[in-house]
Parts: sequence; C-alpha cells; structure tokens
Amino acid sequence: MSALITPELVALDKNLGTAPSSVIRHLAELIVGSGRATEIEGLYADALAREAKTATGIPGGLAIPHCRSSAVTEPTLALARLTSPVDFGAKDGPADLVFLIAAPEGADQEHLKILAKLARSLMKSDFTAALRAATSPAEIVELVTSVIAPVTVGAGAASAENANAGTSSTSSSVKRIVAVTACPTGIAHTYMAADSLVAAAKAAGVDMQVETQGSAGLTMLDPAVIAAADAVIFAVDVDVRGRERFAGKPVIQAPVKRGIDEPAKLIQDALAAARNPNSRRVGGNVGVVETDTKNEHFGQKVKRALLTGVSYMIPFVAGGGLLIALGFLLGGYEITKVADVVVLQNSLFNLPEGGLLIYLGAVFFKIGALSMGFLVPALGGYIAFAIADRPGIAPGFVAGAVAGFMGAGFLGGIAGGLLAGVAAASFAKLNVPRWLRSLMPVVIIPLVASIVASGLMFLVLGGPIAWITTNLNEWLTGMSGASAIILGLILGLMMGFDLGGPVNKVAYAFAVAGLGTATIANQAPWQIMAAVMAAGMVPPLAMALATVVDRKLFSLVERENGKAAWLLGASFISEGAIPFAAADVFRVIPAGMIGAGVTGALSMAWGVTSKAPHGGVFVFFAIDSFPLWLLAIAIGTAVAAFVVIVLKRYAVRKSSVDAENPALVNA
Repeated sequence: MSALITPELVALDKNLGTAPSSVIRHLAELIVGSGRATEIEGLYADALAREAKTATGIPGGLAIPHCRSSAVTEPTLALARLTSPVDFGAKDGPADLVFLIAAPEGADQEHLKILAKLARSLMKSDFTAALRAATSPAEIVELVTSVIAPVTVGAGAASAENANAGTSSTSSSVKRIVAVTACPTGIAHTYMAADSLVAAAKAAGVDMQVETQGSAGLTMLDPAVIAAADAVIFAVDVDVRGRERFAGKPVIQAPVKRGIDEPAKLIQDALAAARNPNSRRVGGNVGVVETDTKNEHFGQKVKRALLTGVSYMIPFVAGGGLLIALGFLLGGYEITKVADVVVLQNSLFNLPEGGLLIYLGAVFFKIGALSMGFLVPALGGYIAFAIADRPGIAPGFVAGAVAGFMGAGFLGGIAGGLLAGVAAASFAKLNVPRWLRSLMPVVIIPLVASIVASGLMFLVLGGPIAWITTNLNEWLTGMSGASAIILGLILGLMMGFDLGGPVNKVAYAFAVAGLGTATIANQAPWQIMAAVMAAGMVPPLAMALATVVDRKLFSLVERENGKAAWLLGASFISEGAIPFAAADVFRVIPAGMIGAGVTGALSMAWGVTSKAPHGGVFVFFAIDSFPLWLLAIAIGTAVAAFVVIVLKRYAVRKSSVDAENPALVNA
C-alpha cells in the first residue's frame, strides 16, 4: 500500500489568497504534480462541488475539503499550512491548516478506513498542535503516518474506529443515546461527527453509541442497543439506511456538520426530546419521520394534506389506467360499449362472440374502470386522513364519492376531503365523558363528519364546483391548434416546476381526472395525459444526459445520481431530478421547466395520445404515435440538458466558497 502523503504533497507556511478555491486549486496542483491524479480541473471541480454542498471548515482552525473524483488514481492527502488563514465556513473563524482528501471513485475499503482515521485524528488538539509546530514537510509526513499507521490491512482498528463507536456504561441512571452520522462522500465528516458526539456525550455523562454510515464500511448498531436507547440523533446529509430500526424513538435530526460544530447542543436536545412525550419520533416506515405539526401555518397544513391525498390516489389511477389500456389493447376501442354485458353474461367457459381476447379485454377494462372510480373518493379520503388521522378516512371517502356523483371531479374531491378532515379533527378535540371516548373514533366522528362534509357538498358546494369543473374541462379539452400547444406548454412548465410537489401534482391530477371522460370522438384527455407524462419524464432524463455530456460540472454524487436518473426518467418518476435541484435549484429547475414545456407543447402539437396514466416508456402499447412521443421527449431532454450546462458554466453567482474563480462552483 503506497503512502497516502509524501513531502511533495505538503505546502508549509504559504499565502494562498483569501478564497477556499485558491487553496483547493493549489493542493489539487500538488496532487496532479505528484502523479496521483490525471487532471487538475477535474479534481478541482469535484472538490469545489463538494465544498458547495457543505462548508468543510471545522472548529480549531481546520478545514478538510474532500471528494471522490475520477481524476484521482490513488487515495491521497495534501496539506497546506497557511500564513494567512482562509474562511472555510467554520463557526470559530478561518482555517490555517487545510487537508485536501482525494479518493478515487472506486477506492478500496482499507484506504477509506485510513482516511477516516486521519479525519478523526484531526479532532485531537495534540495532533493539530504538532502539525502547527512542525518545521519541515518530512516532519508533517511523519506525524500523519504515525497517526494512520495503526490501521493495517484486515484490521478492524480500535474502538473509536468501529462503526459502533461510543461510550459505554452499565449504570441504569445514565441516559442512553444512539446516533447515525453520514455525509454525501462518507470520507471525513461522517467520522468526525461521530467522534465529536462521543466526546461530548462522555463529558455529559451520557452513554452514546454511534453508527457511521460512511465509505469505510457499515456495521449496524445492535438491535438491543437501539431498543435500550432513550433517543436517537441523525446527524446526516443523506438518507439513513435502515431508518425503520429506530421506529418510535424520539429523534433529533440535523446536518452532519452540526455533529462536529455543536455536538453538546445535539445531545442536550436529544435528552430533552427523551423527556418530552410529544417530541418528534421516528416513524415505522422506511424513510418516514413523524413530525410535530402543531406549529404549521394554514398553508403548510393544506399543502401537506393535498400531497398526502394525491400520493394515496396515484396507485388507484396508475393500476386502473394501465388495466384500461390493456383492455383497449386486447378488446379494441369498442370494448367500452360492451364491457358490462360481456363480463356479466360470459366466462372463460362461455366465451362471447369474438373469443378470448374480447372477454379478457372486457375484464381488464372493467377492473380498470372500477379502480378509476376510486380516484375522487380516495383523494378526498386521504386528504381528510392527513388532517384528522384515521377518523377522517370514512367521512373523506364519502364526501369524495358525493363529489364524484355530482360531477364535481377532483376539485370537488379536494373540497370534500378538506371539509371532512376539518370536521373530523374538530369533533376529535371535544372533551367527552370517558364512557363515550371509545365510540368517538369509530362511530360518532365518522357519522357526524360525514353528515357535515357530505351535507355541505350536496346542499352548498357540489353544484357550483360541478359547474366550474364541467366548464373548465370543456374549455381545456376543446382547445385545438395553437391553443392546444399553449396548453401543453403550460402543463409541461407545471410538471417541471417542483418535481412531484403541489404544482406538479395539480397538473398530473388534472390529466388523470380526464381519462374517464375520453372517447374515440373526444381524444383530448388522452392527448393531455400523453403531454403530461412526457413532460414529467424530461427533468431527470435531462440531468442524466447533462452528467454524461459535461461530467466536470457535476460532483461524484451527482454523477452517480445521473445513472439512476435514466431509469427514473424513463419510468415517469420526476423526483429523479430532485437531488440535482436540491444542490442547484436556481439552475436545475429553470432548465427542467424549459425542456418539459417544449416536450408538452410538441406532444400536444403532434396529437399524441396516452390511455395509460403512468409507466413512461414501459406502457408503449397504450401510447399512439409512440415514435413521435419519444421524439418530443428527446427534444425536450436535449434542450433542458443544454440549458443546465450553459447555466452551470456561465450563470454563476459569487459566494464565499469561491470569490476568485466562481465559474467552476455549483453554487
């Protein structure tokens, strides 16, 4: 195993300017000059992209910029000791000791363990003091080597190196906390946060066990340790693997850097959460954290309720729409007229005229139509559920069914669900005698809330909403020519705006709500569905293409996300572009909107239709003019990729991360 640091990789007592970029570039030049990386620009861009995500300054006058890069050929450390400290974002001031940790994309586990060991050693004051007192690059190399030497091939290392690092205590009076630390690259912050939390816990007399989900491997916490814990800390910048293991535990979640900067505060917050019966807790499902919604303002509550309703509605729509499409494929378009009779009067042993295909087509079509019939009730039911929990489901479903009966469509389902949820939540707050409490959630609240919500829909709101819905649908579906292209453009812009958020969901809900009204004579709803699905595929596909065309503009993590975005985009999962938007919202979102708008307009202009509401390219059989549909997606994808590349190259705002050469930073 070659040395990670050599004297040629040490710059002692240098003045490298006032911006982090100048320091990082100098260290990148040292690494390339020593033959450990193939190009300066690639390594420099990857390190800056990581810096833009989270500042790498840490307490004590230190900074640890780090990255994985395809330009790096072997794991390497480079050090700059500065005469003029540079601000890397630490709370206690600028840094005079800067380590650049550079790892290849496929670095082996043993090298990564050594890098983690170094990152942890930087938290020790005697080690950093020795680095500041060293008189030569050779002495620096000797100091670093002495720190990382104990970790050898095959060694699991000392207790601080174990994934389950922590303090231990057998006293039942000592509070117990477990934690998970993780950062995007998993090289430095993951392990430094773990050690900081352990040290702070020891000072506070708290038993702390930490699971580091980093590049040096993962050993999960013992389930018994988790079960005995009073609270959990997630100091992470990425999703927690196996989050469901912590279900029900009071949780404090924070960026991984807070685990380094404010470990004592996180521990005190966790102890307070353990004492508070109403504290935020980890949910029972993977990736779900139940949150305290008491402090939500009205707009946030409505948004959360609408998104919940739409998310629960989509499986009914997706499954039902695909079944209807299969029904058309097998039985032809005339199946809509005969499906009821064929299904009721025939069977596999008594096939109708036309044979097996007609019968199966009728069965698929009818199952799909019945599934689609739950669209509005499910929307209303789960909006109410988001507001009032389980007691709101039945009133919401009933109010949604009333909206469907009155022709109020998904707008009526939204109104009915909100009414039902508010009514159910209001009655749940009543202070009733103890003998009546058990009847409230299963009898009284569903009964009264159903009467209130559905009564208001019948007597007051249903008629006006039905009139609005009917006229709106007639106006939109009656668009043709230039008007239809404008509609496709608007729907495309909406699909690209928030990538699965409220605006995206409104456009999608409008499209699927019209599927049930489409006929051979009126194919406008099918055209709208094709435009919406195509537009929603563009943002992730565009980001995937951009990472291939100009990979230097994207970090290693983004390039890895780009590989997954190909499949997500092809499957019509707009959320595949969210990791890119989260890191660079002001350039990714506009680019995605432009590309999606172009695709929506082209799809409508070419009259492409889709009888399936979901599935992307995998429901090709349900899309007429499939080659034209693919062409519209390809054009929009190319446009969005071109725009995001141009914006990343030239539309750059100056920041403290790179005040001197901002053109290479993902701000």
